[in-house]
Amino acid sequence: MHAEEPSKAVISASNDKIHILPHATYTSPLGSLTPASVSPDPLAQFRAWLKDAVEAGVAEPEAMSLSTVALGPSPLPSSRIVLLKTVDATGFVFYTNYTSRKSQELEQTPAAALVFYWREVHRSVRVVGKVEKVTEEEAIEYFQSRPRGSQLGAWASYQSTVVDESAVARRLSKIEQHFDGKQVHKPAFWGGWRVVPREVEFWSGKPSRLHDRVRYLRSAEGTWAIDRLAP
Repeated sequence: MHAEEPSKAVISASNDKIHILPHATYTSPLGSLTPASVSPDPLAQFRAWLKDAVEAGVAEPEAMSLSTVALGPSPLPSSRIVLLKTVDATGFVFYTNYTSRKSQELEQTPAAALVFYWREVHRSVRVVGKVEKVTEEEAIEYFQSRPRGSQLGAWASYQSTVVDESAVARRLSKIEQHFDGKQVHKPAFWGGWRVVPREVEFWSGKPSRLHDRVRYLRSAEGTWAIDRLAP
């Protein structure tokens, strides 16, 4: 299956403003989306859509926006792109430094939102849920599967801290010397987070912005209500 070529946005620019002009409408080449057409389990439905995205040639279908919120007098959301590493029967897993801004915010407010956007097939998935750390065994297993350069990089970067231009390179050089000829073990400050969903929305592009939207909402008993949302 081949993805159709997405349309390009047209802009009108001046010195202090860029205005996005209307662009061509689109339709997902992968078919319609209705509450009756989806799996009763949103994680099973996501796995099916992820496979579709891979087969359609979507670039980095595992890339997702992760939004967190820090506590404080004026709590504000913070978003960044991370990579999905596992989706199982429980939730969505990614890995990071536990001292990073995102991890600190997840420690303070153990909830997050994810968004996947697969532009080539005009599909998107939105996830909201609680978070939990993966087990140490899971983190070690994944860390050992990473390329050696990425393993060393996890040790070298004090993620999200302010550094001078060559600080990371100097630390990486020391780390490389330390592990020369040795297996690189996982740092204690590095591991994974799992987003356990309470809400999952699937979106499929349609002409005239009349998109298909199907939302799963988990009840207190753990069952899923499936509804169509207005576009």
